[in-house]
Amino acid sequence: MIDIEEIRKVIPHRYPFLLVDRIVEVNAEGTRCVGIKNVSANEKVFQGHFPDRPVFPGVLLVEHMAQVGCYLLMLHPEAKGKLAYFAAIDGVRFRRAVVPGDKIVTTVELVFNRRGIWRIRCESKVDSETVCEGELTCALVDY
Repeated sequence: MIDIEEIRKVIPHRYPFLLVDRIVEVNAEGTRCVGIKNVSANEKVFQGHFPDRPVFPGVLLVEHMAQVGCYLLMLHPEAKGKLAYFAAIDGVRFRRAVVPGDKIVTTVELVFNRRGIWRIRCESKVDSETVCEGELTCALVDY
């Protein structure tokens, strides 16, 4: 398992926008990764989204998926010294709300990598139930 300190050595995101708590799996080929986000009632976002019925924002769920993907991509030699910027978000579907107390388990798989354009397939689950899925494309740019 890769803890938060090791994650911070690989991806540039920082509190309050670091949305990955742990990486639990990376395959040897560098094409698949599994990351976790523990959703806490103490997160500032719940002060306004929505105070009487807290729901983890979908946009942050997509960002969490992107950060797990970023961890995977940054392990590749061609990504050293680069940043990964969103280029496209395709086919993202939200299946159910994520609420405080949920543990999001996200699997990302590399679909393709051509000339600095990377596409990943993402699926986030809570208690083995899919909560969000889709494909994200990013472009590597100089840091």
